Amino acid sequence: MENEKELQVELDKSVMDSTLEIKPVEEVDFLTAHDEESESIAETGHVDFATLSKQELVDNSKELLTRNDFKNVDAVMREIKSAIDSIREKERSEALLKFKADNGIEEDFEFKHDEFDHTFDSIYKALRDKKHQFFKNQEDQKSENLKKKLEILEKLRALSDGEDSEHSFHQFKELQASWKNSGQVAPAHVKTLWANYSALIDRFYDNRSIYFELKELDRKKNLELKNELCARAERLLNGEKIQEAIKELNELHNEFKHLGAVPREEKETLWSRFKAASDALYERRDNYVKKLNEELQLNLNVKLKLVEELELVAGFQSDRIKDWNTKTQEIIELQKKWESIGSIPRARMKDVNKRFWVAFKSFFNGKNAFFKKLDGEREKNLQLKNEIVKKANTIKDNLDWEKTANELKELQRQWKELGPVPEKFRESVFQEFKKACDHFFEQRRDQFEKADKEQEGNLLKKKAICETLETVAESKTGSIDQLRNLQQEFNNLGFVPKAAMNSIRNRFSDAVNKFLSSIDNIENREKVMLEVQINNLRGDPQGERKLMQKEQTIKKQVLTVENDIAVLRNNLEFFGRSKNADKYKEEFAKKLDEANDHLIQLKSQLKLLKTVS
Repeated sequence: MENEKELQVELDKSVMDSTLEIKPVEEVDFLTAHDEESESIAETGHVDFATLSKQELVDNSKELLTRNDFKNVDAVMREIKSAIDSIREKERSEALLKFKADNGIEEDFEFKHDEFDHTFDSIYKALRDKKHQFFKNQEDQKSENLKKKLEILEKLRALSDGEDSEHSFHQFKELQASWKNSGQVAPAHVKTLWANYSALIDRFYDNRSIYFELKELDRKKNLELKNELCARAERLLNGEKIQEAIKELNELHNEFKHLGAVPREEKETLWSRFKAASDALYERRDNYVKKLNEELQLNLNVKLKLVEELELVAGFQSDRIKDWNTKTQEIIELQKKWESIGSIPRARMKDVNKRFWVAFKSFFNGKNAFFKKLDGEREKNLQLKNEIVKKANTIKDNLDWEKTANELKELQRQWKELGPVPEKFRESVFQEFKKACDHFFEQRRDQFEKADKEQEGNLLKKKAICETLETVAESKTGSIDQLRNLQQEFNNLGFVPKAAMNSIRNRFSDAVNKFLSSIDNIENREKVMLEVQINNLRGDPQGERKLMQKEQTIKKQVLTVENDIAVLRNNLEFFGRSKNADKYKEEFAKKLDEANDHLIQLKSQLKLLKTVS
């Protein structure tokens, strides 16, 4: 028992020493540096999931169910889920806007997912469960593999320290094969296991000098195999699909590591060759990733500019529908540009998408609030317009043409000042109002057409009277009574067309003057002419006003003449007390007589004016 303990101590010391001799330091460090990064490259290549439809995204996620490379599956699934979430958010926003547009209340809104959403959620859960079970099984398997490797090490230890036999080398090769096929273990045990394994391999060969040639032959065979691995690694540099090349290179590394030792003089050269090919491929991978990151960053910059542009108009406000529609088109164009841009860095995707859709939603919330307020105003306008229609229907049969026309025109003005009404009532309420207005104005037009015919007849009759006056004036056979009769007949006739009003009135006035001039020996001609003039004014549409003006004019003249008479009388009294004033006294007496005659004439005209009017 003591001998076994001593042997164990010696073996452990030997293992530690041999680790320093045979461990390829460069190889271990290189693999550690590149394995994790290389495995993170998605084998599917760079797919811009942001440009795919929901159905295409679900189809892509279904394909992941058949794969077990969960690091790559995770990376792809995160991108697919992010794209799905963006589509869901967009669909929800659009559904909410439509719900509000249909007069729904946001608190009552419930978004229903479609069959693609349910399918994707099922796939996502299945992948998560499969991944959990896979890694649990993998950990269990690694624990089992650790037990196998420890058993192999014990057998190698026993074989290396045991007696040589013809079957020893065959058993040794079987143990090597079992070690290679024993699978992976937890990373914490890898270096220790490999160090012990390599030390025991060397101990086996060192303790069996008889098999030295076999050992060298085995190393030469390993050299040949590793050279082939180097050549395969070098050929990968010419491949087009970098992800597949990286995956195959990882497999080559695993095979390179599991092959046995090579002649010591070839060891460094061989490893340098394999490492050079690997470094070149990783550099190409790094350049690919760098270019991909540059594209993602470029897309990010473009999307950030769109976000900033959208945020500037997110709080847009206007009281005009046209402005809202114009701005909506601009927002839709921004959305189209957004959707045409490729992927961005995953770390920024959630934040940038959120900013864009928050601003997008903010704009349409503002638009929805505007149209909701507008709907309230339109309902109020509809109520007011219905009241106008009611008033129009009430007065449309009123035959007071001028008053009713003015009232309807005022209602039309009020109608124009009111804003629009709900679309479904716009045409019906307008047609009802138009029908009431048309009814009145058609009646008035019919009446005016009838009046126009009467006025044309009146014009012909008045022309005939003028012709009679003109004829009698030429023959000088007229009388005052005839003039009065013709004038009364003229004045009793109704209106004439407006265009002929002045001309017929002037012709009649001229004809009356000629008639008066043709009559000789008229007593008090001025009185007669004034009477004719007054009667003429009474036929004028503005006759009342003109008669009043003439009356006021005569009254002013009476006052003026009375003042003049008072001054003249005062002057006569002054000249009566003066000597040598006979000449001036006569002159002022004459002026006083003339003023008295003029005053009598004016009062006579004023009396006549009052009598006739």
